[in-house]
Amino acid sequence: MPPPKDVVKIAIQMVGAIPQLIELQQTKPLASVLKDVCDAWSLPNAERYALQYADGRQTYITESNRRDIKNGSILRLTTSPDQEAEQLYIGIQSKNVDVKTDSLKKLASLSQDVTFAQEFISRNGLKQIYSIVEEGNDAGEMLAHTLKAFTELMEHDFVSWENLSTVFIKKIVSYVNMNAVDASIQQLSLSILENMVPTSRLLFEVVKKEVTLDRLLTHLQATNAQLQLKAMALLIALLLSATDAERRDMMEYLREKNIRQFIHKNIIHSSEPLGDEMAHYLYVLQSVSLNLCEHRMKMSMDPYSQEQRDLLHSLRQTAFESESEVPAGTFSTERRRSLCAKEFRKLGFVNNSNPAEDLHRAPPGLLALDNMVYFSRNTPNAYSRFVLENSSREDKHECPFARSSIQLTLILCEILHIGEPCSETAQAFYPMFFGQDHFFEELFCICIQLVNKTWKEMRATQEDFDKVMQVVREQITRILSLKPTSLELFKTRVNALNYSEILKLRQTERLHQEETLAVPVLELREKLKPELLELIRQQRLLHLCEGTLFRKISSRRRQDKLWFCRLSPNHKVLHYGDVEEGVQSPPIESLPEKIPVADMKMLLVGKECPHTKSSGKQNKDVLELAFSIVHDVEECCLNFIAPTRYEFCLWTDGLNVLLGKEMTSERTQTDLDVLLSMELKLRLLDLENISIPDDPPPIPKPPSNLNFCYDFSHAEQ
Repeated sequence: MPPPKDVVKIAIQMVGAIPQLIELQQTKPLASVLKDVCDAWSLPNAERYALQYADGRQTYITESNRRDIKNGSILRLTTSPDQEAEQLYIGIQSKNVDVKTDSLKKLASLSQDVTFAQEFISRNGLKQIYSIVEEGNDAGEMLAHTLKAFTELMEHDFVSWENLSTVFIKKIVSYVNMNAVDASIQQLSLSILENMVPTSRLLFEVVKKEVTLDRLLTHLQATNAQLQLKAMALLIALLLSATDAERRDMMEYLREKNIRQFIHKNIIHSSEPLGDEMAHYLYVLQSVSLNLCEHRMKMSMDPYSQEQRDLLHSLRQTAFESESEVPAGTFSTERRRSLCAKEFRKLGFVNNSNPAEDLHRAPPGLLALDNMVYFSRNTPNAYSRFVLENSSREDKHECPFARSSIQLTLILCEILHIGEPCSETAQAFYPMFFGQDHFFEELFCICIQLVNKTWKEMRATQEDFDKVMQVVREQITRILSLKPTSLELFKTRVNALNYSEILKLRQTERLHQEETLAVPVLELREKLKPELLELIRQQRLLHLCEGTLFRKISSRRRQDKLWFCRLSPNHKVLHYGDVEEGVQSPPIESLPEKIPVADMKMLLVGKECPHTKSSGKQNKDVLELAFSIVHDVEECCLNFIAPTRYEFCLWTDGLNVLLGKEMTSERTQTDLDVLLSMELKLRLLDLENISIPDDPPPIPKPPSNLNFCYDFSHAEQ
């Protein structure tokens, strides 16, 4: 008979004593439980003791978290958090170096626990930490433990970062700016500054002034991967906290220092694999850089701006230089205006008498004009060839350069998500972005020539403009999805994917769709579905058994902390626990926490999850990746933020399988379609080029007699 819900069977250890096996009454006050445990070992003063988990993070058991204790948990009787906090508060003030170092080391470890942190901070313990750093008498291991303890204590948000003194901040900055400092101290100092920056404008200005971009670039060039990561984290924090003007200045300075080429060579193409955290920072850096175009993208052309008019007329002058060089007195004003209108029409402007009207739409606004000017100035031969080649065609067959440029700029803005806020979890960046200055403009130069090439391949007329641009969008999207490493490689591949190739791909997809819509095929699909769905279920459970690395995301920042979760091979228990950076697949024995599948009640996703409600986050990206498992009673939840949408689909499907429910993710339908397509092709292989009728052929009438049956007995004689 199973034990009651309010009773859990646990083991309690103590150094030098035989472990106790007890049935913990969850309704019984924790103080009474501790008294019973201490009495069994004849220990006086039960109030000086506490229970904590023996494995994993060794969290203290309190009235608020005791419901997380599971059957079979191993706890340890240890000194209570208030006693431990008091001892360490005294220990870190000791004159004995060994005692002080050991106390700081233990403090750094225990400060991860919220109960202990509260006790230590309530004793004004942070003041002692400040003193150790500000006095600057300690270095090496002792200082590293001090900074680690400070970071962990501040993580609990009991104290505001704005309370830090100027002396303390300058000391932390000095560790970042000094050369002869241990790498671990510099990493911790960079992490502390990264936490400071988003909390207030004042702290942002202090850090920006004291830690120069040159210094951060020096750390980025270090061979230590963790130091590189922390320097990149601080750089991203500064960029995200800056005003638009400050961000533009910072990005311009970084461009002058060739940061993109350095990242492309030494981080993206380094011998070490790129971690998730660095991939996210590179995505943010790419997003911030591309979003610098947003201002011009949203600005319509001002026909009264002399600067903008000069840019517009420079397009005409570059394309039709010989005509433009005619002396001013040769033609009347009316004749000159007529000539300009004719040239603007040849350039492909719809409103050739007032081309500024074409650039009134925002987006793409002035960004389209900037791209056209860049193309004309940096690749003048290609620009002149484009314009003159189309000028010599019939009116209806000419590819309008200006109209195409405006629409192409809009397409590129949509594909590259210019003007959209940075995602908090995305890691999708384009390696070729970091291999090229003026990436957006150079990409435009390649794609506008692609427009002309595709236009000719399609033998398009003005009426086909939208169709051509749709094909160009498809060409760009398909090649970008392959993540080419350089713009040259992108150019080669996108030009190889010509209109005939696009037609072949579309025809294949259309034929496949037509095949799968025939009535007999649809019936066969339905018969195959159960078997293939079972295959998908097995794959989902296998993925859960392999496990996944998840990140903890707080309301303040994207954290470095990792945890791993995996399903036991017998599909009966979920094992999970915290892991260190760099650990890819920890053994199941090293994961201390567990949830029996039998205790799982339901799966919550998106806005229903408690961690999306409590954090106050309504970021669309986070909501799309959030899911929670409700277990035991409804108050107990294991909360997840999936690293990718793919992982979200596999995990939610797998958990639904464990709960005996249908798989509901979009990935299930995609996988089912792929498997059905493969299976159907194999089954229908012998029917190639044979049309399948919608209705089965009629069954013939039975014969009048069955005398045609062969008699084997006569043959044997």
